[in-house]
Amino acid sequence: MEARKLGKTTAEVPVLGMGTWLFVGNLPDNHVDHGAIESLRTGVDLGMTLIDTAESYSFGHAEEVIGTAIKGMREKVFIATKVSPENFSYRDVMKAVRGSLRRLKTDYIDLYQLHRPNPYVPLEETMRAMEDLVEQGAVRYIGVSNFSVDLTKKAQAALSKNHVVANQVSYSLLDREIEDKLLPTAVRDRITIIAYSPLAHGRLIDGGTGKTVLEDMAGKYGKTPVQVALNWLIVKDDVIAIPKAFQINHLREDAAATGWRMAPEDYASLNEVFSKVTPGW
Repeated sequence: MEARKLGKTTAEVPVLGMGTWLFVGNLPDNHVDHGAIESLRTGVDLGMTLIDTAESYSFGHAEEVIGTAIKGMREKVFIATKVSPENFSYRDVMKAVRGSLRRLKTDYIDLYQLHRPNPYVPLEETMRAMEDLVEQGAVRYIGVSNFSVDLTKKAQAALSKNHVVANQVSYSLLDREIEDKLLPTAVRDRITIIAYSPLAHGRLIDGGTGKTVLEDMAGKYGKTPVQVALNWLIVKDDVIAIPKAFQINHLREDAAATGWRMAPEDYASLNEVFSKVTPGW
């Protein structure tokens, strides 16, 4: 598995990690826990050692399942979780992180992220809490999610000793909005983009012109359309992706999107074709 530096840190993370939104259902469902644990452990074995989650996923149950899955291998994995915007006050951030640590069965979180902006709590107050968590050793690195360029700058300005090392946003061949301002700014400021929904919730391979082009490109390189779409993302130096895959065969397919490159003109062709494809959300 390829790896790259996270933001301005010396930490290396895999270019493909595992997303866990709806991984164990919208509501806690113990019937799928065994399969989820097996999938997570298989992903780690494949080198997808970054596991992304949030306190809100399945009302905390996703974190609980991850905590069980990583038992005995905590040092091998990079855990990223998120604090919900309703918990952005200083006191609530401190309470939320304790809950996440308990559910994850760990004493530290590698990357703690603000899940989405909350205009009703001063960002300075939230970032003060995040910085104190780093000082206490409960968190290694600070990140944001769904933040604009201006809000990311404001978050960074509120920190005195640490850096915002990542911004987790929607990014795929079908969702290119960040390429206008957010991505180039992140590259300049050395903030890693963590791409969620990298396959556009399956719409990339649902049909139409985009699917045909992906299939043609996949045939040329002996890969699958999914692998081509993921490779298009992770070839970018400042981007990593976190596809969600519950089935083992899908995990193996995702992992095989790394370790190879297409010709420059083929990446250019994908850029051109998908710039004209209507997402159809």
